[in-house]
Amino acid sequence: MTQPIRLGISTCPNDTFAFHGLLTRAVDWRGLDFQVELLDVEALNERLLAGDFDVCKASFHAALLAAGDVVVLPSGSALGFGVGPLLLAAEPGTRPTHPGQRTLCPGRHTTAALLFDLFYPRSSRVEHVVFSAIMSRLQARTADFGVCIHEGRFTWQAQGLALVEDLGTRWETETGSPLPLGGIVASRRLPDATIAAVQGVIHDSLLLAWRDRAAPLPTMRQHAQEFDDHVLMQHVDLYVNDWTLELGATGAQALDELSARAAAVGRGGGRLEVFAG
Repeated sequence: MTQPIRLGISTCPNDTFAFHGLLTRAVDWRGLDFQVELLDVEALNERLLAGDFDVCKASFHAALLAAGDVVVLPSGSALGFGVGPLLLAAEPGTRPTHPGQRTLCPGRHTTAALLFDLFYPRSSRVEHVVFSAIMSRLQARTADFGVCIHEGRFTWQAQGLALVEDLGTRWETETGSPLPLGGIVASRRLPDATIAAVQGVIHDSLLLAWRDRAAPLPTMRQHAQEFDDHVLMQHVDLYVNDWTLELGATGAQALDELSARAAAVGRGGGRLEVFAG
């Protein structure tokens, strides 16, 4: 009998690119039976914290809150330089400075929301919405600022919005570390051998996508908010890198830095451990 694995991944292009081989069974599932749900990142975070998944792509902030229950897989993370969320404004020349202003964030458990708390504490009233609604809300002037993630990083200028700050650049300047946004976590309830098999399938799926970058495009288009292939591949180029294939020592150090800073503002839950097999 195959072992069922409840797997949650996001609809973001970097995930559908990386998991195309798994989703289409173009790679060997290694005796596992993946039962996959594709959801918005904050929905994944909430379901992770509710214990609904065996394996899940989650924001590293949410993973920190669940650190006692999960381990981070070496493959599948979004981590790097120049990958951070953007703080955007509806009006040029403005910054969040008082509670009468409204800032939209893509979910209270996202790393993006954590970064806003780290760099702009108590600067404005925060409202959490689905990431895909943020830029349209700014255009409609129903909010003053928004923390933008995913495809919007490449399209905000065309939508007439203003950049306040690249929060990833701020992180890099202050820490000298790549920014850890999110990764694949596995429940500690699973045997080590099962976690190792899951890690192997994800690693194989990533390698398949890297070797034929055009092959995942139909899967990516099916789930993306932005349907322009050039924008989709820009997303992949930004978020899928050597650390996605293997976190390594640099990735583990970045997770330690995020853990320490989250704990310092009361937003942490523990230290994340990378699965060693």
